[in-house]
Amino acid sequence: MTKTISTEIIAVGTELLLGQIADTNAQWISEKLAAAGINVHHHAVVGDNLQRVEQQFRVSNKRSDIIIVTGGLGPTEDDLTREAFQKLAGIEMVEHGPSMEKIKTHFAEKEVNMTPNNRKQARVFAGADVLENHTGMAPGMIVSYGEKTWVFLPGVPREMKRMMADSVLPYIRRLTGEDKMIKSVMLRFIGIGESRLEHELQDLIRQQTNPTIAPLAQNEGIAIRLTAKASTDEEAVALIKRTKRDILDRVGEYYYGTDEQSLEERVLNLLKDQGKTAAAAESLTGGMFTEKMIAVPGASEVCRGGIVCYDASVKENVLHVPSQLLKQHGAVSEACAQAMAANVCSQMDADIGISFTGVAGPDSSEGHPAGTVFIAIHDKSGEQQVEKHNFYGDRNTIRKQSVLKGYELLYNLLK
Repeated sequence: MTKTISTEIIAVGTELLLGQIADTNAQWISEKLAAAGINVHHHAVVGDNLQRVEQQFRVSNKRSDIIIVTGGLGPTEDDLTREAFQKLAGIEMVEHGPSMEKIKTHFAEKEVNMTPNNRKQARVFAGADVLENHTGMAPGMIVSYGEKTWVFLPGVPREMKRMMADSVLPYIRRLTGEDKMIKSVMLRFIGIGESRLEHELQDLIRQQTNPTIAPLAQNEGIAIRLTAKASTDEEAVALIKRTKRDILDRVGEYYYGTDEQSLEERVLNLLKDQGKTAAAAESLTGGMFTEKMIAVPGASEVCRGGIVCYDASVKENVLHVPSQLLKQHGAVSEACAQAMAANVCSQMDADIGISFTGVAGPDSSEGHPAGTVFIAIHDKSGEQQVEKHNFYGDRNTIRKQSVLKGYELLYNLLK
């Protein structure tokens, strides 16, 4: 019978709190546990301070059944994981012979004198299941304390991952008797806000059981995470497929991709499918639109190139926007955007031209406040469109929003 457990991951290291490195260990461990059907309820990060590490351990011991700790097992004075757990559990520490021999051999092979503090790495708790470190020196440990299971792993990702795969995951699965797996899929949407999306799916979200439905606001549109729990991958896929169909029946017009698929990748694939090419004329975006397209593998088949025409003289002399148009309407205008899109389409011999002109800020320009942006699309078949938008944020945020809107408009045209 499956035992319901809660699992927690604690990362020890002041460098994580200072932002010098990211805690990718917790993300990776959570992903692997989820795939094994094991729920992670808490993540915690604590600096290299004995009192604070001990305090965090006491909190975690009260609320979680399995606690996985990464980091703090090295030889230096600020490696305090063992000491903090000993204050909690009172379990004796002993030197692990095989680990100590491995450490000695390591220094001997490098012909370097081993400093005494390296013996610390071989210290383990009496009665612990010691996990051999195949890619480093400090061993890991699995310790039973009361009714709780504590797992101690090195903070170095390659060392941690090897121990998790070889020893920890099989141990936890045996411990829990878990015979289910968890599968998640991200559905990605553009052109609809988070509140509107949630409103359209309100009853589905309210009635959710398995899969669960979680709307998420992200930098490039809105996403819905569907998470199913099942005995087999096939069963989980079927559960997700059914719920995905119900969602797309309502908001499918805004859906563009799944999981890690980007909007620019979707646009590129549509261009390929239709045998079309595109080119961009970019003023305030400064090449960001073209750069995102070129970053997608296979872009050479559809991307003709781009012209960064930031200054009005470049719009006139390189992109051939008529000087009279610029004098009459200005560079930040619907007329200029249309001319830019049409001319880059012609000059680059592309099927579709897209243009961006506007005010990124922080100051206004030509009487327009920061955030005023015109985006135009010209199809050589004759179809044209231009939109004015008012974006908010700092300079780079406005530029990124402009590029995202450009891809949205191009996607809607192509689909």
